[in-house]
Amino acid sequence: MNRVQLYVPPGGYLAERWTRSSMPPLGLLYIGAVLEKEGLPVEIVPSDVLNMDWPDIERKIRKEKPDIVGVTISTENRFQSFKLIKLAKRAHPGALTVLGGPHASMAAEDCLEHIPEIDVVVRGEGEYTMLDICRAWEKKKALSGLADVPGIVLRVNGKIQSHPLRPPISDLDSLPFPAFHLVPFEKYDFRFPVPGHGDLPAVNIMTSRGCPFNCNFCATPINWGRHVRMRSPENVVREIEFLKRRYGIKVAFFYDDTFNASPKRAEAISDLMIERKLDVFFNCSVRIDIMSRELLKTMKRAGLFHLAFGLEAGSDRVRNDIIGKKVEIRDFRNLVKWCEELKIIPNVFFIFSHPTETWMEAQDTIKIIEEYKDRIEASIAILHIYPGTPLEKLAKEKGILPKNFSWTKRYFSKIITLPMAQGDVPLYIDQLTWSQVSELVLRWSFSAGKKSILKRVPQALKHIRSFGDLKRNAVMGWVYMRLRLRRLGKKGAVA
Repeated sequence: MNRVQLYVPPGGYLAERWTRSSMPPLGLLYIGAVLEKEGLPVEIVPSDVLNMDWPDIERKIRKEKPDIVGVTISTENRFQSFKLIKLAKRAHPGALTVLGGPHASMAAEDCLEHIPEIDVVVRGEGEYTMLDICRAWEKKKALSGLADVPGIVLRVNGKIQSHPLRPPISDLDSLPFPAFHLVPFEKYDFRFPVPGHGDLPAVNIMTSRGCPFNCNFCATPINWGRHVRMRSPENVVREIEFLKRRYGIKVAFFYDDTFNASPKRAEAISDLMIERKLDVFFNCSVRIDIMSRELLKTMKRAGLFHLAFGLEAGSDRVRNDIIGKKVEIRDFRNLVKWCEELKIIPNVFFIFSHPTETWMEAQDTIKIIEEYKDRIEASIAILHIYPGTPLEKLAKEKGILPKNFSWTKRYFSKIITLPMAQGDVPLYIDQLTWSQVSELVLRWSFSAGKKSILKRVPQALKHIRSFGDLKRNAVMGWVYMRLRLRRLGKKGAVA
């Protein structure tokens, strides 16, 4: 019977952004649960939390000779995932190497075209595709034996073949709960600070898949589809009860893109949590224009303490016409007010440097952040480009990405990235200058009371890979000093 090893690379899902991944890998845990249920032996190797380095991984594969090596990949950690695939093929050439995860779904052909060590790329949901791959490989250890497996792209006789997409799993309740027992759960030490209760043990839970909205930068509709498939409230609450009983979790992090995509279901989950007296806190992400005070009040009673939502931009034009967000500022202001009244922490997402966004329009965003600095947690990013999105197409049309751009190659001069702060993902810099982008980021940092800017200088210097990187760091340093002097001048004038 096939021996399957599924790997998280040493840098975790986010690679250089943080020193290690905090959350268990739900995608691999769902695949592991399905394979186990069908009687197939599977090992999940989270090399990030196991503190395995590359020689450790190579020794393990060379010694144990798994039949199938699967590697998960996000755009942020793609270079580590590519390295692991290459290492696996070198250590055990007979293994079938499979790449899956968000980046694989969005850039399958690009991965296969440039990384010859990859045998198969899984597109979309991986649970039953991986099950079919295992069964087919057991019968015939040849790529031709995978001819009838939907949802994959592979290389056969040097040619890339794309199979039909697998239909999305319609009944998510039919899936077994993620196989948390296949990873060293205690090593994740995943915690959330809950006001009045300290840091409490947490776990990530997905209650739905898909997003009905169409933001131009978002990859979710590509990965999960526009149709939102939802687990039943009973199924969700049973998983929380199990995780509390088995692992002692006290916070549920609902990892859905839009927990309130169905307000009625969000209310039903909350009602059931109250009825069962779970005594578990939770946090989630919501869409602001379909949120009501009544639903928020019910969610608070059920344990909600931290609510994330995206406004993205202060400009109506940018937010609605460019991003496609289609939400109003009044919805944001109302939700913040309700959170204050109910003592829920609002965490708001903002993004700088949208297509055609002018300096004046970017000011609308930073002014909102500064206006609400004592009332919200503001999370900011410079706009990222992800494969398969409308933004990637636009970036190539505008020359921000070269026409022959490949996600498998590192670009040290033409592509702007900030691996330390934003992940190793290309940034979309359009109308704004780097000096203006730096000012926006630093003004957010000041308004949020961030104290660690100077402490990051040594890390920033380590990530300099080109003259362009050096120049951008110098510009950001100059803007930092200018803003600090301006702030000191204002304090002196007040005194």
